[in-house]
Amino acid sequence: MAEKAAPYLRMKSHGAQDLGNIEVAPEVLEIIASIAASDIEGIASMRGNFASGVVERLGKKVHGKGVKTELSENGLMIDVYCVVNYGVSIPKTALKVQEHVRQTLENMTSLQTQEVNVHITGVQFETGEEHH
Repeated sequence: MAEKAAPYLRMKSHGAQDLGNIEVAPEVLEIIASIAASDIEGIASMRGNFASGVVERLGKKVHGKGVKTELSENGLMIDVYCVVNYGVSIPKTALKVQEHVRQTLENMTSLQTQEVNVHITGVQFETGEEHH
């Protein structure tokens, strides 16, 4: 049975001429959101799954980890799963992540996000030890 591919997000090109459609793969949005969230001070790492952990141990960086996108009739919804550094204000850091992810996606793709949900999955201590 063939696996159903995730739908591409379609946009019309803007300008004096109609040049056609622009399609953005959901994986691209996940990469943009993951990098934007990682840029925020206080975020220790993004939460990956088992497969991304294995790939990173083999030396390849996984850019889209810790992010899930969903496109519904209500709009684009983003879920960000991250680990914070010990001692940071979780509400302030999560708000910065929400704002930065939303702004970065809008700047790069012109897409408006309906929701950016931040899930704090752990705390990183200075020793490099992560607690859930």
